[in-house]
Amino acid sequence: MSPSGDSSADKPLAEVREAALRLLARREHSVVELKTKLVGKGWPEDHVDRVLPALAEAGLQSDRRFAEAFARQRAGRYYGPRKIQAELAQRGIDSALMEAAIETLEVDFAELAADFYRRKYGQEKQEPDFRERAKRSQAMYRRGFESEHIRRLVRT
Repeated sequence: MSPSGDSSADKPLAEVREAALRLLARREHSVVELKTKLVGKGWPEDHVDRVLPALAEAGLQSDRRFAEAFARQRAGRYYGPRKIQAELAQRGIDSALMEAAIETLEVDFAELAADFYRRKYGQEKQEPDFRERAKRSQAMYRRGFESEHIRRLVRT
């Protein structure tokens, strides 16, 4: 803001920044999510495009932090790596950050799949028929687990 009266041009940028900070105060957001939300609320896209890089540079917004928090939350809800990666891609996270976020989880997805399977289907005395196994396999695929984990669970 200069004393010559340019402060009126900086005011909308400050308001966009405040709106972005309010969103970030609730939870981490990717750059794509923030832009979509801010533009959807009526902020000019060129203002948003000027504010978001500054927030990232200041460390207030981080796609890496978002990806790690999102992956941790989804794994905690028994989602597999494929589903987590697909959802991160929808939120504008590049593949390198996706891989890094999933690696930082230190989760054994085979064990996670087994836990989910036991919680959902329990321990049965008799083996399920072909149709039931197919139904269970599809449910596990939709949750994003790897095929080798699913085959092992559904067949045993």
